[in-house]
Parts: sequence; C-alpha cells; structure tokens
Amino acid sequence: MSDVPVYMIANFTVHDADTYRKYERGFFPILKRHGGEFFTYDDNAVTFEGDSPREGRVVLFRFPNEQAARDWFDDPEYQAISEHRRAGTSMRFLTMIHGLPPRK
Repeated sequence: MSDVPVYMIANFTVHDADTYRKYERGFFPILKRHGGEFFTYDDNAVTFEGDSPREGRVVLFRFPNEQAARDWFDDPEYQAISEHRRAGTSMRFLTMIHGLPPRK
C-alpha cells in the first residue's frame, strides 16, 4: 500500500434521523483519530451527465493513505457505532478512491 491519500465516498438514504445522529456523534472523533478529514456532504447532489446511480446523501472524506482508511473501518469502536448507521440508513455504497501519487 502506498502513501497516496485516499478519498471515501458514501451514498445512503437516512430513514431514521435519530438513530443516524447516534452514528454521527461518534463518527468524527474516530475519523480524526485515524487521520481522516471530513470534506462535505450533500443531500441534493446534481448529476450533469449520465445516469445518476445515487439518491439521498453523498458524503466525501479523506485519509492520508489506504492503511489509515482500512484501520478506521476495522476499528472496533467504529464498527460498534456503524450499527447505528446501518439501522438508520440504507447504504448504497462506501467506496475508497486512491489519489494521485506525488509528482517527482
């Protein structure tokens, strides 16, 4: 695994806001602990071309490298709070995209 940044894109629909808020409250401290950085979310993303496979919320965040992202996802504390996300949303995808390596 290289040291290029990775970006996480999540797409889901919130169907139980109270349950999802329990996930949100625990998400940010764990994200930060693994070097993650939250960028944004959008409940009304706009597709300019092509079929949009997504509905609902789109979230974008980043980790310094793939190992940090894997450590975050595998973190037992994250897995425990993610049960609130699973109960309060319908997840379509959580995707990791590798950034470009540094230019030399």
